[in-house]
Amino acid sequence: MTPPNPQEPAEVRKKTPSDFIFGKVIGEGSYSTVYLAQDVQTKKEFAIKVLKKKHIIREKKTESVMREKEVLRILGNSCPYFVNLYSTFQDYDSLYFVLTYAKNGELLKHINLHNKFNFECTQYYTAELVLALEYLHSKHIVHRDLKPENILFDHNFHIIITDFGSANIEKTDNQTNNGETDLITALENTRRRRSFVGTAQFVSPEMLQESESSAASDLWALGCIVYQMTCGHMPFVGGNEYFIFQKIIKLEYEFPDGFDKRAQDLVENLLVLEPNRRLGASDVVPYTSIREHQMFEGINWNDLGPPPLLSDSPYLIKSSGSNNFNSNQEPGLDRDIVTKLILKDMLPGAAPTKQAERKISRAGRKITDLTQEEIEKRLLAQQANPYNVFVEGNLILKQGLIDKRKGLFPRRRMFLLTFGPHLYYVDPSNMNFKGEIPWSSDMRTETKNFKIFFVHTPNRKYYLEDPEGYALEWCKAIDQVKEHYFPSEQALKD
Repeated sequence: MTPPNPQEPAEVRKKTPSDFIFGKVIGEGSYSTVYLAQDVQTKKEFAIKVLKKKHIIREKKTESVMREKEVLRILGNSCPYFVNLYSTFQDYDSLYFVLTYAKNGELLKHINLHNKFNFECTQYYTAELVLALEYLHSKHIVHRDLKPENILFDHNFHIIITDFGSANIEKTDNQTNNGETDLITALENTRRRRSFVGTAQFVSPEMLQESESSAASDLWALGCIVYQMTCGHMPFVGGNEYFIFQKIIKLEYEFPDGFDKRAQDLVENLLVLEPNRRLGASDVVPYTSIREHQMFEGINWNDLGPPPLLSDSPYLIKSSGSNNFNSNQEPGLDRDIVTKLILKDMLPGAAPTKQAERKISRAGRKITDLTQEEIEKRLLAQQANPYNVFVEGNLILKQGLIDKRKGLFPRRRMFLLTFGPHLYYVDPSNMNFKGEIPWSSDMRTETKNFKIFFVHTPNRKYYLEDPEGYALEWCKAIDQVKEHYFPSEQALKD
C-alpha cells in the first residue's frame, strides 16, 4: 500500500444536503426554491438555491442555470457587491447552489416600507451600484435584469446584486474557441444580445426593439432604480406590459413635485434612448462621467464609508439570528422536511416573535379572532395607513402587493383583506381604487405554489401572484375570513 504523500493536498469532500439544516423558504421561481440554511459544522447561514432537474428541463432553463453558475464563477469573491457562490453539489433530483445569505432582504422591500429614500440614502446606494457595475462590466458581463428585487442588503446594509440567470457574458478577443463550438457560441451570444429579458418597467428600449444589449442597458436600469429610490415608484407605469413598453420607447415619464434636482439630472442623463449617449456609456475610463456628476458631490469613491440609516421605522427588517433554526431539526432536505417547512409557512403571517407569543397565549387563533377592544385599537392606528381611504371604514386584516393577472399581462395591485367581508384592490402607483373580489359562500381559494394562487368565484377565476412568495398565507387568511362570515355546516354543528 502506497503511503500518502504529505506534499499532495487533501481532497476536498463535496458537500451534500446532509451538511445543512434547511430553514424557511426565502424565495421561489418557476424551477427553483431558495432556502435559508445553516452549515451543520460551522453554524454559518447561507441561502441555498435548490433547482429541480426535471423542472429545469421542462422550462428549458439549462442554459440559464449554467450561465448563472459561470457568471458567479467569474465574479468570485473579489467584489463585495455581488452574491458569492460558495459551493455547488447535486443529487438525483436537484442541483444545489450555496450562496450568500442577505439578511436584510430586498431593496424593493425597503423602498416600499419607507415610501422613498432620503437623498443621503439614495446617493450612497447609487454610488455602491455604480461601483458594482464598474466591476461587473470590467468582467464583460451585462446583468440585463437589474431591478430592486435583485438588489439585496447584507447584515451591514451594503448592497448585494443577485440573479444572473438572464445575464450575458460578452465574448472578448482573448476568448476563442475552435470549429463548431465557436460558431454555436457566437450564434448563441448574438441571439441573447438581441432577445428580450427582464422586467417590463426596467427593460431598456434597445432590448425591446431587438437591438443588441450592452453595458449601457444596465445603465438604463440604474436610472430607473435611482428614480424609484428617490420618489418611491417607477418612472414607466401602465395598465399592462404593452403600454409600459410604449412609454419606454417614447421616453414618456415625468418627475413628481419635490423630486431632488441632482437625482433628476442624473436620471435624465441615464434614461436616454440612444445607448451610447447615456452618461458613462462612452467613457474611456468607466464610469468617470458618472462619478463626477453633481449627484455624488462629497462622495469618496475610494471609501464610501458605512451606509446611512435608512430610517427609524419600526418595520426595519432585522435578522432573527439563531431563532431561524430549532435545535431538534434534522439536516438534509428530504420530502418529509420539505412538507414540514411548507406547513410551517402556512401559519398566519406575523413577526416571528409575536407569532410565537400568540401560539402560546391562544393556540390556533385565527386572523378574525379579535376582541372589540383590539378592533377599536387597530382601527385607530389604521388611520395613518394611506390605504385606509379605500376600505370604507372596515378593519384591514391583511394587506400586500399582489400581481393580478388578466389575459397575458399582470397588474401590480395593493390587496386589502378586511372585515365586511371585503377583498379590495388598489393601483399603488396612482393610488386609484380598481375594484374588489366579490364574496359568497361559493368562493374558494386554490394554491398553485408559494407565489401563485387563485380565488374562485361563481362568475370568475382570479389569477394572483404574490412576488414575496406568501400565497399560502393569503389563502389561509381568505379562508378564515370566509369561514367567519359563511361558516361550514360542520362549524355550525360544533
